[in-house]
Amino acid sequence: MIASIMPNYKRFDLAFEHGEGLWLTGTNGRRYLDFGAGIAVSSLGHGHPALVDAITTQAKKLIHVSNLYQVPQAKALADLLVANSFADSVLFCNSGAEANEGLIKLIRRAQYKNGHPERTRIICFNNAFHGRTLATISATGNPAYLEGFGTPVDGFDHVPFNDINAVRAAVTDQTAGILLEPIQGESGIRAADHEFLRALRALCDEKGLYLGIDEVQSGMGRTGTLFAFEQAGITPDVVSSAKGIGGGFPLGAVLAKAELAQHLTPGTHGTTYGGNPLACAAGLAVVKEILAPGFLDHIRKTGEAFGAMLQKCVTDHPDIFEDARGTGLMRGLRCRIPAGDVLAAVMEEGLLAIGAGDNVLRLVPPLIATEADCQEACTRIGRAAHALANT
Repeated sequence: MIASIMPNYKRFDLAFEHGEGLWLTGTNGRRYLDFGAGIAVSSLGHGHPALVDAITTQAKKLIHVSNLYQVPQAKALADLLVANSFADSVLFCNSGAEANEGLIKLIRRAQYKNGHPERTRIICFNNAFHGRTLATISATGNPAYLEGFGTPVDGFDHVPFNDINAVRAAVTDQTAGILLEPIQGESGIRAADHEFLRALRALCDEKGLYLGIDEVQSGMGRTGTLFAFEQAGITPDVVSSAKGIGGGFPLGAVLAKAELAQHLTPGTHGTTYGGNPLACAAGLAVVKEILAPGFLDHIRKTGEAFGAMLQKCVTDHPDIFEDARGTGLMRGLRCRIPAGDVLAAVMEEGLLAIGAGDNVLRLVPPLIATEADCQEACTRIGRAAHALANT
């Protein structure tokens, strides 16, 4: 007999009943330090008063009305995002995959409306991850995600990451734009060089292409700026956001310049739930916290200290760890032994982390993490490494 929940997730034999700050309490009664944050989602940690109050207050008033009507909460959140980013306009949806679907459609639609219907192809990168829909697994390009789902959706060309010459060689008369993560999360915390990002912006300007950036995991303050691309000093044309924007409540967004956004007119795209009052009340509470004076500075300072702590883990345990990588509070340890073994060992020490590609242990704590929290995490990593070295 098959279980009532489909078997598409490989789950640990662990469930939680309560969370507070960076700590989760399991049904087994044990407390765990959460450096996974629901896969970089719980940006304000667990039970944050501002987020809980926003959701509770809004749920008592109105949860959903659909996009047939005005949604003041969506307007307020969009205004806040526009005021603090490159974007002129925002489309709300429910998830990162949906945000990337919207981004892809927007790039193609804008080229079409600008007199280039032949420009439908988008250049993507090896080792990317853009979601699990049929289009976004095709944009991802990983054979493991494509297997068994038929012919991949056409229109995506893949080239090596951080190789501007390969990108330039891939551009054709059918190319509409470029899509990349400024830091590839799922494949092992691989960062795009800032020079590479600047070269992509210049290439798009030269060829009349649109630059789309997937900030689903790296955005919403995780790297110490609202979006990671800001650190390269560039301006994209369209950005996808999700994960941390709702602090745990499902919410995604597509942020775009007016040049593209003006073409997503009635009938061209839609969502039943996206941008509803409850989701946007949650998002508004989260984004206000992230943009509060000193919050991003806190992430940068804490993240820099965390990076140094992780490098010490590598130095202290060279048989277990090969290198530390990442920016802000988006970090990873590349392991010399199977990362799954390390993940199991740190869980035994009461620390929650996440696996990633390239044999990496991913560490993406809530953005409220302090240097003391990071030190506690590294202490537990050290204990796990010591235990592994002695097995």
